[in-house]
Amino acid sequence: MFEEMYFTPSGKDEEFFPIVSLEDDGDIKMDENYPEILPILALKNTILFPGVVVPITIGRNKSLQAIRMAHKQGRVIAVLSQRDVNVQEPQADDLYKIGTVARIAKLLNMPDGSTTAILKGQSRFELVKMIAEEPYLQGKIALIDLQKPKDPIHFQAQVSSIIELASNIIEHSPHIPSEAVVMLKNMDSDYFLLNFIASNLNLEPDIKQQILEITDPALQAHRILEQLNSEWQLLEIKNQIDSKVRGDIEKQQRDFFLHQQLKTIQDELGQNPQSQDLVELEKRAKDKNWPKHVAKAFAKELEKIKRINPQIAEYSVQMNYLEILLDLPWSDYTQDHFDLTKVQKVLDADHYGLSKVKNRILEHLAVLKLKGDMKSPIICLVGPPGVGKTSLGKSIARALDRKFIRMSLGGLHDESEIRGHRRTYIGAMPGRIIQSLKKAGTSNPVFILDEIDKVGKDFRGDPSSALLEVLDPEQNATFHDNYLDLDYDLSKVLFIATANSLNTIQPALRDRMEIIHISGYSTEEKVQIAKKHLVPKQRKEHGLKASQISLSAKTLKEIALNYTRESGVRTLERRIAAIMRARAKEVALGEKYKTAVTIERAQEILGTARFSNELYSVQKLPGVAVGLAWTSVGGDILFIEANAHPGKGKLTLTGNLGAVMKESATTALSFLKSNTDLLGVESSWFAEHDIHIHVPEGAIPKDGPSAGITMLVALASRITGKPVKSYLALSGEITLRGKVLPVGGIKEKVLAAKRYGLKEIILCSQNERHVLDIDKQFIRSMKFHYVDRMQEVLAYALKLPRHK
Repeated sequence: MFEEMYFTPSGKDEEFFPIVSLEDDGDIKMDENYPEILPILALKNTILFPGVVVPITIGRNKSLQAIRMAHKQGRVIAVLSQRDVNVQEPQADDLYKIGTVARIAKLLNMPDGSTTAILKGQSRFELVKMIAEEPYLQGKIALIDLQKPKDPIHFQAQVSSIIELASNIIEHSPHIPSEAVVMLKNMDSDYFLLNFIASNLNLEPDIKQQILEITDPALQAHRILEQLNSEWQLLEIKNQIDSKVRGDIEKQQRDFFLHQQLKTIQDELGQNPQSQDLVELEKRAKDKNWPKHVAKAFAKELEKIKRINPQIAEYSVQMNYLEILLDLPWSDYTQDHFDLTKVQKVLDADHYGLSKVKNRILEHLAVLKLKGDMKSPIICLVGPPGVGKTSLGKSIARALDRKFIRMSLGGLHDESEIRGHRRTYIGAMPGRIIQSLKKAGTSNPVFILDEIDKVGKDFRGDPSSALLEVLDPEQNATFHDNYLDLDYDLSKVLFIATANSLNTIQPALRDRMEIIHISGYSTEEKVQIAKKHLVPKQRKEHGLKASQISLSAKTLKEIALNYTRESGVRTLERRIAAIMRARAKEVALGEKYKTAVTIERAQEILGTARFSNELYSVQKLPGVAVGLAWTSVGGDILFIEANAHPGKGKLTLTGNLGAVMKESATTALSFLKSNTDLLGVESSWFAEHDIHIHVPEGAIPKDGPSAGITMLVALASRITGKPVKSYLALSGEITLRGKVLPVGGIKEKVLAAKRYGLKEIILCSQNERHVLDIDKQFIRSMKFHYVDRMQEVLAYALKLPRHK
């Protein structure tokens, strides 16, 4: 605040330094008569207060002419401050209206050729009118009388508080001499005291201008007291910070001195812990089984750390790096278990079905057994949630006697999570691949990359691109981690990726993996899985014995059909857990119960059925066909409804349909328009009728090409008035040439059709191989019709002629 009282800054006319008059002690002259028209001096960044003496270096030509003219004509000049300091030639609107009349005490020509004027503020004034702007500013002024305080006692109390607070600030400011306190207390004029302190406060010019414009001394004192309080609080916080920093520095110096003394004592006694750590590292390195290039890099880094002061941060970074090199299992491998019969038993005991995956693992082991060395395959298991993709990895690791690692990639956005950070960054660490191998303690674990289809991508990099090196058998023998800055051999790691969909996996990454599709389970498979795995597992987890609870195949089938709707068995396991909890409660309370849980008892525990498989009923109305759909939780049936009424040939599609499904409807209508002879209607029929196709459950988005033949049959049924054959489901893509193309998700769709009681299915002939993959015992009662042409579909579904 008061630094300005003793140090004169250098600068132009906008910079000044308030001092005290030595002649009259700063009395404010209100009784003098000044001319009404005076030259005007414009100041930048500065407010001149009455009674305050300031030296000003004159810079601008107009200001120089104004000060010289005023010096000749009575040494009185009007001083106003600029609103905007960037204005070089201010006019009336650029200046504040309230300023201070000043007397020119002295005009000095400085050695550097500049002119300095010593001004003393006399009285406040208001600019009435700007008279002239050339060759210097000149204006008509009106003096502002100084008011007397309405409550003198209150005013004196304010002044006393100001002096006390200002004195405290001076005493606690090391750059302000203590003599300033004496000077404040010896000021006789309270008005000058207020002006002097306001002038020396460290405030923005606009705030000082506001204080200058206040004519009530009590109000002016109140405003100054507010600013002093803010200054005092800021000074207190600053002193606290300085004291804390000073204490911290002293503590650091003390700790450093003590550490140096302790180091000297330990060196004398031969007990330096850093030296012992380095000796321990060297000892571990001698016994370590690792490649030559790693041993060479370790020796180089060890020599570097010996030259580093243990007190600096780089020492701990280097020490962590060396410890990680030693902890990694560079050439450590577990022995694979080559008893293929036993491996087969372990896999079958843990998982029901999944024969493709099991056969692939056995093939890999067979080659290893014969050849002794082989790069591990990169397998990607694709299937709906809950079918056992992740748990299969654990089972494979147990069968091979290998360590198991699971790394979830869902939501991963940062490439450094795979490759690690460079050691130049604070808090750098290896990537999760290297960290996982360190935890496993072996270089040939079974490594599950879970949810690889959910890897993200943003400004931090593309993790899926980093995985290209990890999952390429030709490259992963020299995987480069940014933290290690050394090549690591991942070729012996058995990577198994899992995904729910291939659509979101980068094509280059998908090309590096061996894709194995795992379809959803049929109801019969779910019952077998529940009997062999889920029931024993939940019984054990709930502390029950086999003699206390049992679930029959009929009960499990009832739960699977009416209380779950999924491809996997997660919900089924939760339903079984609910039954186990109910039985555990009965046992704990000593209630009577039957060991076998009947269907009725299961319904009491689980409540009303959540799903119904009785959705299909015999359709006698024309225009309704049943399609088959694939969803993330398995297969389902889909009704396609078509209607027609007199109109102008408009086609309306409703039911929250996607673009591909809408195109299928348009394609089906175009085919029927060009083959009216099959339908037995005139070509003008389409121009005279509007057609509406609707797919129920409009809240659910629907898309895909597999509803093509279903829409075709629904439209033909409505146009001909013939109902579709009962218990018939359809699935296939259509073309304008009349071909039927194959679609996916056949197993799930077929099992859904069976679940809903449908007996016949029309599919593309190319889908026959997918039907053959389904266990025959699950589809014994179903009949399949394989077609290549759309005319064949119409002939069978509606008994229309194939050709006319």
